[in-house]
Amino acid sequence: MDCTAPKAIVIVDDEMSFTDLLGQMLRDHFTCPVLTFGNPLTALAALPGLNVGVLVTDYYMPHINGLDVIRQAGEQGCIAPVSILITGHTFENDDEIERVLHFKAMLAKPFRWQQLAELIEKHWPEGETPPLRANAPSLHG
Repeated sequence: MDCTAPKAIVIVDDEMSFTDLLGQMLRDHFTCPVLTFGNPLTALAALPGLNVGVLVTDYYMPHINGLDVIRQAGEQGCIAPVSILITGHTFENDDEIERVLHFKAMLAKPFRWQQLAELIEKHWPEGETPPLRANAPSLHG
């Protein structure tokens, strides 16, 4: 991992049109790199070379679910300090989620991009200022 590179926001979701649009909205708000992956296995392969600040992953994807993406990234030692799970799924037992290291928040679909941006700002790695654009769109209103 290149720790000299700016921390990035990494989005993993198999719905690429959604992922691309969400990535662009976040690029307009944050100055850091926003990287998108439509395949969770490709994302896991790329993570060791990235300086990840926040990992945002969908829950339901082919091959592997979002919680397993977070777990495997952690096992590789390249997990972001913060992981946000986006899902349309309702969990009957939150214990499974709460036991996942680095999991910080869950965002239910459908959501507004501003809600995700607020979570990213709130949970940006401790001790660091979220990389906001000076002319970032307002998250409120």
